[in-house]
Amino acid sequence: MKSTAARRRAGSTAGDAAIVMEHVSKAYTVGVPALNDVSLHINKGEFVFIVGDSGSGKSTMIKLLLRELLPTSGKIIVNGTDVVRLKRRKIPKFRRSLGVVFQDFRLLKDRNVYENVAFAQRIIQMPGREIRRNVPSILSTVGLAGKYKARPKQLSGGEQQRVALARALVNKPQILLADEPTGNLDPKNSWEIMNLLEKVNNDGTTVLVVTHNREIVNAMQKRVITMKKGIIVSDEEKGGYIDED
Repeated sequence: MKSTAARRRAGSTAGDAAIVMEHVSKAYTVGVPALNDVSLHINKGEFVFIVGDSGSGKSTMIKLLLRELLPTSGKIIVNGTDVVRLKRRKIPKFRRSLGVVFQDFRLLKDRNVYENVAFAQRIIQMPGREIRRNVPSILSTVGLAGKYKARPKQLSGGEQQRVALARALVNKPQILLADEPTGNLDPKNSWEIMNLLEKVNNDGTTVLVVTHNREIVNAMQKRVITMKKGIIVSDEEKGGYIDED
């Protein structure tokens, strides 16, 4: 029987899709695959949680979507791009349409907040006048307008994650991938980050969040995809965190 989420998307078209995975498997070595025949359809503008125990395949899925890995078999379409067939020289341009936030922030420690965010703009060769307009604007959005001169070591964990989020959003990505974005944060800062992600989603960005945070998943009532041992075991609208035996 199809889940509520699967039934709703059965009638959607390719033009609605932000992410499509069809019969995707990934095996690192002979034995149990990291992903096993996974099919997934995420529409533009959706907010989706991916949950599951360590080793369930969540991180492998993110790496496949970013084209850090190639699947052993299957088809992956992201923003209309066939990721599997994407030529290596075109990977950097493809990744510019994605925003990515990680658990460990990955900020440039020798640069201040402004320069960390501006770095993402310089990669795409944004004109200086646009950088000077866009960076303060996105820092204001994430509540860090007054911290632009600070270095990462002078910031709290929550502030560092907001800088990382600003950097991910400054190029106006169509899709935001957040891999354990609250993993190193206390509850207050975790909710601040999730509220920002919800605001971004309300503005039209597709948001995919990998998380272990049971409280947040249960409270936000978004679409929840649960993975176990490389397969999707549940896909529900307004879902919650499923306890696995």
